[in-house]
Amino acid sequence: MDKFISLAILIAGLILLYFGYQESQSIASEVSETFQGQPTDNSIWFLISGAVLAIIGIGGVIRGFVRSK
Repeated sequence: MDKFISLAILIAGLILLYFGYQESQSIASEVSETFQGQPTDNSIWFLISGAVLAIIGIGGVIRGFVRSK
């Protein structure tokens, strides 16, 4: 059961990373980078939360496979 939850967390993290990348390539983010030197807050939060969830998910999946052996 832990493997499935970890896999779901990993997939959610990857989806958030995808949305963060798409948001960072948007016109609003490009304009924000031009004038402020950083992308929009939405893209930053998507990327940070996606990375955290992906790392947690990978750790859980690896731990689940190690435990099952």
